[in-house]
Amino acid sequence: MGGPRAGPRRSTDQAEDDAHKPTGVKSVRALERGLDVLLAVRTAGGLGLNALHQQLGLPKATLLRLLQTLASRSLVWRRLADGVWMPAAVIQGGPADAGCRLAEIASPLMVELSNKLVWPSVIAIPRADHMEVIETNSPMSRFDFASLGPVGVKLSYLHTATGRAYLAACSEAERAALVARLAPPDAGPDGYHLLEAIMDETRARGWSTRVPHHPWADRNRQTVLRDGKHSIAVAVQGRGGPIAALNITWPSRRASVADVAEQCLGSLQAIAERIGQAAAATDFTW
Repeated sequence: MGGPRAGPRRSTDQAEDDAHKPTGVKSVRALERGLDVLLAVRTAGGLGLNALHQQLGLPKATLLRLLQTLASRSLVWRRLADGVWMPAAVIQGGPADAGCRLAEIASPLMVELSNKLVWPSVIAIPRADHMEVIETNSPMSRFDFASLGPVGVKLSYLHTATGRAYLAACSEAERAALVARLAPPDAGPDGYHLLEAIMDETRARGWSTRVPHHPWADRNRQTVLRDGKHSIAVAVQGRGGPIAALNITWPSRRASVADVAEQCLGSLQAIAERIGQAAAATDFTW
């Protein structure tokens, strides 16, 4: 007698159908929660802890653990300026906003800067007629005066150290286009000559200040004249030119510009250089 007869062979299609049938394996609840958090942050473009708590109904302690786990895998990051959890550029569905990308790069380095210097900083990017704050480490400061920002604040090219640092570092063609937008209709030659002298001095020195004040009535002028603060700033250089400016701000009664420059400029320049290098490594462009 022959051996046992082999049963019918299963088709490849049947095997594939079986592979997609429910297996009874339980899902991982912690992973589900983590994905819910990630999708919520990505969909909103950034959410604070309280907003996540209200939206998902998870305890804040649980949310913090999930967010910290996601951050450890470079999927989200926490903005210093307001504590909002932001989606990392790698998980954004479309082209990432350039300002958010640069803020993500700069944020951990601005933590380092805050650990080295007592005075707070902002980093701002160029827009058509102003600089826009994209991140600040001022919430880490021990001083009440030090509320800088918030994210989205518009700074003058003419009257802030941050604006002047970028304006002095950009190309002649870009600077001419910016100045043409900023100049009042009745601008005389004295205003142009003073601005050029400020730019020349800034380039020669390698960093900017708020002084001397310029007469054109651009945004922030009255604030700069009255807020009792000093600032110094440097350009953040990317591939082919400046991409932002980084500053330090402090009460003018506490220290002179010369003293703060002597004590803090090296650290400011080093962090600005590292931000630029990190941006260049990601092929960051505007």
